[in-house]
Amino acid sequence: MAPSWTSGVWTLLAALTLLSCNIFTWCEASRTSGTTTSGEREQEQGPSSLERVKRGWVWNQFFVVEEYTGTEPLYVGKIHTDSDDGEGNIKYTISGEGAGSIFIIDELTGDIHATERLDREEKAFYTLRAQARDRLSNDPLEPESEFVIKVQDINDSEPKFLEGPYIGSVAELSPIGTSVMKVTASDADDPTYGSSARVVYSVLDGEKFFTVDKNKGIIMTAVADLDRETQDRYELVVKATDMAGQMGGLSGSTTVTIVITDVNDNPPRFPQKMYQFSVSEGAAVGTPVGRVIATDADMGENTDMSYLITDGGELFKVTTDMETQEAVVSIKKPLDFENKRTHNVVVEAVNKHVDPRFVDLGSFRDQTIVLVSVSDTDEPPIFYPADGTIMEVQEDAKVGALVGIVTARDPDVKNKPVRFSIDRTTDQEMIFHIDPDSGAITLGKILDRETAGWHNITVKAVEADNHTMASQTSVSIRILDVNDNPPELATPYEASICEDAKPGQLIHTISVVDRDEPQTGHRFYFNLAPEASSNRYFSLLDLKDNTAGIRTQRSGFNRHEQNVYFLPILVVDSGPPSLSSTGTLTIRVCGCDTDGAIQSCNATAYVMSAALSPGALIALLVCMLILIVLVLLILTLKRHRKGQRMTEDEEDMRDNVIKYNDEGGGEQDTQAYDMSALRNLYDFPEAKSCDSGPDIRSLPQWIQAKRVGGSGAEAAAAAATDFSLFKGYIRKKVEQADADLSVPPYDSFQTYAFEGTSSPALSLSSIHTLSTTSEQDFSYLSEWGPRFRQLAGYYAPGNPEEERS
Repeated sequence: MAPSWTSGVWTLLAALTLLSCNIFTWCEASRTSGTTTSGEREQEQGPSSLERVKRGWVWNQFFVVEEYTGTEPLYVGKIHTDSDDGEGNIKYTISGEGAGSIFIIDELTGDIHATERLDREEKAFYTLRAQARDRLSNDPLEPESEFVIKVQDINDSEPKFLEGPYIGSVAELSPIGTSVMKVTASDADDPTYGSSARVVYSVLDGEKFFTVDKNKGIIMTAVADLDRETQDRYELVVKATDMAGQMGGLSGSTTVTIVITDVNDNPPRFPQKMYQFSVSEGAAVGTPVGRVIATDADMGENTDMSYLITDGGELFKVTTDMETQEAVVSIKKPLDFENKRTHNVVVEAVNKHVDPRFVDLGSFRDQTIVLVSVSDTDEPPIFYPADGTIMEVQEDAKVGALVGIVTARDPDVKNKPVRFSIDRTTDQEMIFHIDPDSGAITLGKILDRETAGWHNITVKAVEADNHTMASQTSVSIRILDVNDNPPELATPYEASICEDAKPGQLIHTISVVDRDEPQTGHRFYFNLAPEASSNRYFSLLDLKDNTAGIRTQRSGFNRHEQNVYFLPILVVDSGPPSLSSTGTLTIRVCGCDTDGAIQSCNATAYVMSAALSPGALIALLVCMLILIVLVLLILTLKRHRKGQRMTEDEEDMRDNVIKYNDEGGGEQDTQAYDMSALRNLYDFPEAKSCDSGPDIRSLPQWIQAKRVGGSGAEAAAAAATDFSLFKGYIRKKVEQADADLSVPPYDSFQTYAFEGTSSPALSLSSIHTLSTTSEQDFSYLSEWGPRFRQLAGYYAPGNPEEERS
């Protein structure tokens, strides 16, 4: 909309619109008479009832220009019917959208005017209905007809980018013409009328790096060397102009942000060509030596890299910290300052994700040198060999014989002296000794290979002046066998023969065992013992496979005459030296059936050897000795129990007063008894010392009642009343004695001979009482009960005449 347009222009446009569009036409139309439809007429009257009539008035659609700014209503068009003879008898009316408000009609002439400013972008057309009526009767002269008023478009709306602001992205180093994104501007004008809505695009700012397709709005790269590392985003201003960019067209603009995304076009680079680190030679395997990092100008996964060692990887290894992308150089094998003090390690950084499009830019890897200095530390002694030693010693070696020598030395430059020792937890029986200076291992006890064929001990080595520098190694000592055990029969063999056994019949096969293990293997020889060599019943055959067979030499055995034979067999090994032993084969004569199956055997035995074997005699003696010991033990236990019961009866201290004639050393003799027990006769927790006079509360409460209450009947009543307090005092003392672990586990009568400081009762000694002139009244002792009756008699006031007599 152009506000400078005059009303004359609008009048011209309205006239053109009327000439081109408001053309009234007459047309023929078939119409039925009356109010019924044409179908009903055909049914009622037939074909002859149809009549052809001329329609009174018809008009086409009207057009009105938008954004009219004139002061007078804008003429839209005119409606007219041929029934109008110009006498003013017909009234024209309109109804529908905007009728009476936006659009008004002259009832006499049918002229329609627009009274308001119209905007096609708000509403493009209006639908109305026209009616011609008789002015007097208001009856419709023609059927109501519908017509449309269209709003004619003018270029009054500029293009707008409704989706802005725009953000796009493109990879760096993209070729020229690479599409980045598309922008679209919308024009509210009518695209079907003129060029008001035809938009073209152009770049106002940033045209050096990007271009835009003027018709489609596609933004493309204008250069091929966009580098994210130099500039990672661009701000463009894109303009959209309607009227196809012609003079007078309206325009709108938007801002487009283009982000340059990264590609892997930069190799990793170490900031330094050499790094220096120091590590102690005592550092454990896996200890980190240092960290280095290569930088990469790229971002994201394009900076991911891995590290490797191309030289010096024998003692060191490198790993990649995935969080920091650092190369961690750590120890792969133990270091030795004395062997090599510096190490040159070449570390290489390599990109993980290499873009093949940029391989021609150069190698995507870089190297640096890591110089590792090894510092000296005080190391413990090293054993040679380091993985332990195996020694051998003969089983019959003498005590003090040399078993072997272990070797260890201080690996430091100073090469301090080394002292050796055996870990006694691995040699608790102290079978071996070691020289602390030379490391020579000798025997401390006689060996027995059959008891233990191997001994595994741990030898320690420490520096002579620093025992914290210690190491240890395992020494395995193999005991070499010596033939010191005779062969023996594998089991106490027993065989059975039938009474009708034939001569030469094999009745049993025997084998032997030997605890020794000769290197050449066992070879045993079998013979009958000398005392059985002349027997006429059985023979022995050496089968040459370390077994022997027993055969009969005669027939006709009679189990009623003799049913058991004992055959001594001599077994000799191959040595050296050769050892032998004698074993006995028990052969029983049994009754058999015709098939040779044994039926029964008698228990009567006939010993071919006149005397029992030493083993049998020893077993018999041991059994007898065990029986004697058991009997003596039972008798001793019975006597001990009987004596214990008598002692308990004699030492029952309950309800007894024990007299002691030994007076001891007096109160000054602190070694004879515990003075603290005597000084705490009345140790009540509530007792407190008082400087004002004698401590009455240190005495039993029944004594306090007597002293405070006076004498006579009141004193007797108070004493009787406070007897329960005396019981409480005794009960408390009993509880204290029960809780004391040092007293005997039975009741006892305790005598307390210490009265305490400034006690009015003074000493209870009868000798002292007789020799003193004290006027202390001890009559209260008679009130203590029958147990103190004798004591009360000693201190009762006597008759003066009896005393003189």
